[in-house]
Amino acid sequence: MTETLIVERPHAGVAVVTLNRPKRLNAINDVMRRKLTETLASITGDASVNAVVLTGAGRGFCSGIDMRDFGPGVPDATAPAVDRLRFQEAMAALPQAIWNLPQPVVAAVNGPCVGGGLALCLASDIRIASTAATFGNAAILLGLSGAEMGMSYHLPRIVGTSVAADWMLTGRTVAAEEADRRGLVSELVEPERVVARAVEIAARIAELSPLGVQLTKRALQVNTDAAGIDAALELENRNQVLSHATDDAAARRQKWSK
Repeated sequence: MTETLIVERPHAGVAVVTLNRPKRLNAINDVMRRKLTETLASITGDASVNAVVLTGAGRGFCSGIDMRDFGPGVPDATAPAVDRLRFQEAMAALPQAIWNLPQPVVAAVNGPCVGGGLALCLASDIRIASTAATFGNAAILLGLSGAEMGMSYHLPRIVGTSVAADWMLTGRTVAAEEADRRGLVSELVEPERVVARAVEIAARIAELSPLGVQLTKRALQVNTDAAGIDAALELENRNQVLSHATDDAAARRQKWSK
């Protein structure tokens, strides 16, 4: 049986997590949901992993929830509301787990990135996209709310409220060039280079101080919603004092002083 999730270590400190259902454009079924949840939990406590790359096998990143073959436990429209709420919470926990990872996550978007796949992408810290990538929030096309799995939180903060409203209210497909122009991704590369480029970035991060990197990730997350500059500076100042006192920082300062 083919593994629905593949974890590789191509560089010291880097874990590449590949969604592996290419015939279904890596749509999330129950097995993948559980495997991804377990893998992210494992990475959280793995001190040998300093950066993560998330990508999809084949020609797609992730086409969202597998509506035709999710597996046992998915409620239908006749199920009690509380059962449908529990299912939605379980799906929303996936991007939340990515967001909560102490290690930075680089999304290598190699193709269609839709629905739940877009949610995983948005929860990542850095997004690198293939020129063949496309993005979309398809839930609203199915009669559902276009706001799910953290999208209404992440997307406006990345591309702005007006652009986010356009994409979420229309459900239209967004090409790689527009995604790049709007700031959704930080770089466009040729399809055959997208994973390699993401690994390059992750490897560069992995060579830095793990504590410094993790404190930076959290400061970026928290200070996006800071009440003001005073609160942002308070967190930054505290983080600098904490990181300055480490042996790692002392060794790196000594190296740069030579």
